[in-house]
Amino acid sequence: MKLTVIVNHYHTPEILKICLKSVKENLSKAVFDWEMIVTDGETIEKTEEMIEENFPDIIFISFKENVGFGKLVNAAIKKAKGDYLFIINADILIEQENAIVKMMDYIEKNDNVGMVGPKLLNVNNTIQQSCFRFYTPLTVICRRTSIGKTFFGRKNINNFLMKDVFSKSEINEPIPVDWLMGSAIMVRKSDLEKVGVFDENFFMYFEDVDWARRFWENGLKVIYYPKAVMYHYHFQSSKKKSLFDSLLSKYARIHIKSAFKYFIKYKFKKVKYGM
Repeated sequence: MKLTVIVNHYHTPEILKICLKSVKENLSKAVFDWEMIVTDGETIEKTEEMIEENFPDIIFISFKENVGFGKLVNAAIKKAKGDYLFIINADILIEQENAIVKMMDYIEKNDNVGMVGPKLLNVNNTIQQSCFRFYTPLTVICRRTSIGKTFFGRKNINNFLMKDVFSKSEINEPIPVDWLMGSAIMVRKSDLEKVGVFDENFFMYFEDVDWARRFWENGLKVIYYPKAVMYHYHFQSSKKKSLFDSLLSKYARIHIKSAFKYFIKYKFKKVKYGM
């Protein structure tokens, strides 16, 4: 089988239904075999009923608990039969014709490329930042506290967001980046024999940063591919306020905890592989 589409989902069956329909439509003219796997955390009855009624051909992997992004996707990877894996969150909508095929053609023709991510758009058609330079501890502090509003903090965040690259002009050609947001990424399954699957020590956040870093460390490029375009709803879970406010936020605490695990794993070593 050529392709496995893995859709990660949690508690939004209406959005999942739209996502699955868009994937099936995008691949309706594909001349190769493909399959779709949905991994569902803390499954609710409404989601199960929606899948049974509308997508009986889809492989559905259900978890009673919210086990985290990495564990959900890894469960699908183990069952995947495709040579290529297209991993998306359920809040991805694909309207551009052949967007998935474009990504697969690119990675198939470039053996030194291990991971590819599309251009993501917000619902108002503005570009959503989906590729970045690697975090430093200071970046986490700047993004999670009011320090980010200072001149020094803005400079650090702008470097993380690759503003020096994206502010010059719209990027229309593939470029190497340190890491891609895990909301929509494509990889070659055979590469995982070297790179490994997602590190399940990260419950949420930084699993995509870590994975991209391991691809680079194994000689495989991580590429932002703007010729493929998709929409991402990307709900914001927290706002950047004071350090005290950040510590009170559930998602901010998870982010900081994952950041700490990431920096410890790589012994705080700073690297840069992309632009």
